[in-house]
Amino acid sequence: MRAFISAVYLFLYAPIALVVLFSFNAGRNASEFTGFSTMWYGKALGNTFLVAALQNSLLIALTSATLAAIFGTMAALGMERLRPRSRAVLDGLFAAAIVVPGVVIGIATLVALVEVFSFMNPVLASLWPGENPPQLGLGYGSIVAAHGLFSMALVTMIVKARIASLGRDIVEASGDLYATPLTTFRLVVLPQILPSVLAGFLLSFTFSFDDFIIAFFVAGSKTTLPIYVFASIRRGVTPEINAIATLVLVASLMMILIARILMREKKPTN
Repeated sequence: MRAFISAVYLFLYAPIALVVLFSFNAGRNASEFTGFSTMWYGKALGNTFLVAALQNSLLIALTSATLAAIFGTMAALGMERLRPRSRAVLDGLFAAAIVVPGVVIGIATLVALVEVFSFMNPVLASLWPGENPPQLGLGYGSIVAAHGLFSMALVTMIVKARIASLGRDIVEASGDLYATPLTTFRLVVLPQILPSVLAGFLLSFTFSFDDFIIAFFVAGSKTTLPIYVFASIRRGVTPEINAIATLVLVASLMMILIARILMREKKPTN
């Protein structure tokens, strides 16, 4: 059994280790290690197209993760006040949003946005007082909307699990002490659920930053880092691609590690 588990982990992580190793390759062939060098990291960070794609990914990930953290927390708090049957229905819907394949989400979001744009653009043109009315289209907004909706379900499930572990005792005790609902949320509930909110934010940021499938359908003319990497691989794999993949891997692992630390339960002190 140990040998089988070791073989599984080796199969999963050996290719990743090779990508990291060959990112320090001195040659131009991504599959032949000719010497140790960090020049490909410098070339990757000096690539203007790559830097622009990285900036797009960071902006989109930060915006979508922030919106997901805010609205996901609001949804989790609101679900706790619902009846058990209604709560179970919403739980199923949020769980379905998480397990639905990304390609389905991408196609569905693309179709929905195209229908909305086809309806809204003529309306904007009829209401616009001058020439050249604004046109809604695919871009930053569509990627943020697609990532934000998926990440919102993730944040909701994380925060909801934390709220369920708190119980209603502390909220009722705060009400007995004549605290308003807003004061109870600000001084009692929020400090207790804040680690879960931050964990959901970091996981949402990681998902949005790394996502290719959904962004590929709804990006329009915008290029994110995963889309740029995919296009670069089609032209040929170089150690620059390995360097980009290593940087993304390190950033993702750091985000996941921080999220795991924040999600750990604190032991009560005497």
